[in-house]
Amino acid sequence: MSSALFVAIGAGIAVLTGIGAGLGIGKATGSAVDAIARQPEASGKIQSSLLLGCALAEATAIYGFVIALLIILFLK
Repeated sequence: MSSALFVAIGAGIAVLTGIGAGLGIGKATGSAVDAIARQPEASGKIQSSLLLGCALAEATAIYGFVIALLIILFLK
């Protein structure tokens, strides 16, 4: 098999980290909305925790994207 095929497969697998990040952010947002609906006075603390968690989850997706780009650019 061609090495270009393996590069494409590796990059595709690296980009799949975005799926986990999307699912995690969706679940976190849903839980935060439920928590704010139950205790509106705690919305500030909930919102700051939500933003921190979403940033960490999004960083995982960005790392996967960067790894995919590195695989494509340097393993041709």
